[in-house]
Amino acid sequence: MRVLVVTAVAAESDSVAAGLAVAGYARLDEEVIRRAPFAGPESSPSPLTRYGRAGHEIHVYPAGVGPAAAAAGTAVALGRAQDPGYDLVISTGIGGGFPGVAPLGSLVVSSRIVAADLGAGSPDGFIPVAELGFGRDQVHLSVPLGRRVMRALGAAYGTVLTVTTATGTAERAAELLARHPSAVAEAMEGFGVAEAADQYGLPVLEVRAISNSIGPRDRSAWRIGDALAALTDAFGKLPPVLESWTSYEH
Repeated sequence: MRVLVVTAVAAESDSVAAGLAVAGYARLDEEVIRRAPFAGPESSPSPLTRYGRAGHEIHVYPAGVGPAAAAAGTAVALGRAQDPGYDLVISTGIGGGFPGVAPLGSLVVSSRIVAADLGAGSPDGFIPVAELGFGRDQVHLSVPLGRRVMRALGAAYGTVLTVTTATGTAERAAELLARHPSAVAEAMEGFGVAEAADQYGLPVLEVRAISNSIGPRDRSAWRIGDALAALTDAFGKLPPVLESWTSYEH
């Protein structure tokens, strides 16, 4: 089993690595696979780091913030993979949770990933890009794997929205829920990771640890530390599920 785990930033990758250590995964090596996703003379690229146990490998890569950076970084990592390649791609990190279904410090697992703001505005409201006839705005995921992971992590299970602007008002939160009643969380990278994985014919999963409630922006209420700790806990429990799963099940 070989899995690529894609985060946005190094703090999330570090939390994943801490969980893998709990699961008995040792650090194997690291490799810089692309230049820094952030422009500037002081920027330095974050490496892809490989961890392994008993013939299984999990590679962790902070590809950058937002769906474009996530898609580019994931594609580069997948394109550089040596045989036998990857079996699964996971998008993970912290994110916002919808109140009532995903409280602060909890975990969510995706049943599908939706690009919630990919489309066009109109006098009658938002029109998804799929309805415009220009492409797709959602990716359906492996139900058997998603439900296994949900049970192992004690997580909420539902739609995870990919947004390019984090929700900051009650009105926007209500609009998203009206369009996506099964949504449990939002983040910024899942759809980009999923599109890249799909180009390689690979199944994808999104796992998020909730750092803030979706609604009016209130930084004083954020619990980033708690969310990163939940992410570590998740990746301490996740490897046995992945090791027993095969890509044929998706």
